[in-house]
Amino acid sequence: MYSGGVNGVELFLLGRTLMKLGEQAIPTEGVGRHSTSDRAVLIVTSDIIEHPDSSVGDIAERTSFAQSKVSACIARLRESGAIETTTDSRDRRRLLVRPARRASKRVAHMHDTPIDDTLAAALSTDDPRRIAEITTALETLARHLAPEALARLRTK
Repeated sequence: MYSGGVNGVELFLLGRTLMKLGEQAIPTEGVGRHSTSDRAVLIVTSDIIEHPDSSVGDIAERTSFAQSKVSACIARLRESGAIETTTDSRDRRRLLVRPARRASKRVAHMHDTPIDDTLAAALSTDDPRRIAEITTALETLARHLAPEALARLRTK
């Protein structure tokens, strides 16, 4: 019998809600139209952060996306300056992908854009104390549950 706290279902639903809020909060101006979904790009980005210097095939296998979709995401990320690619010295046919050493202006803008307006809309409030409270809670979660947490979970 469940006796309180957050259970797995609630955690899953919260994660889905947070993903949707994140999608809403990410600025899209200046990006243009792309056939690759934003969610796919974010999943590929997360995988690249967790596994730098991976091949397109490795990323496709881990994300369960078709190699063509991963390639489209990588093209979009390279264009934005979020990642760097190099040719694998052991197999010149393979492309290796890693996060960019220096963030482009576009990537920096995405990271610097506050989430206050998105939270205000989701919470149906403009109370700055309530928004600050939720923002602080999210910052705590982000600090403790960064993408690397998934890699730690998989090694157990």
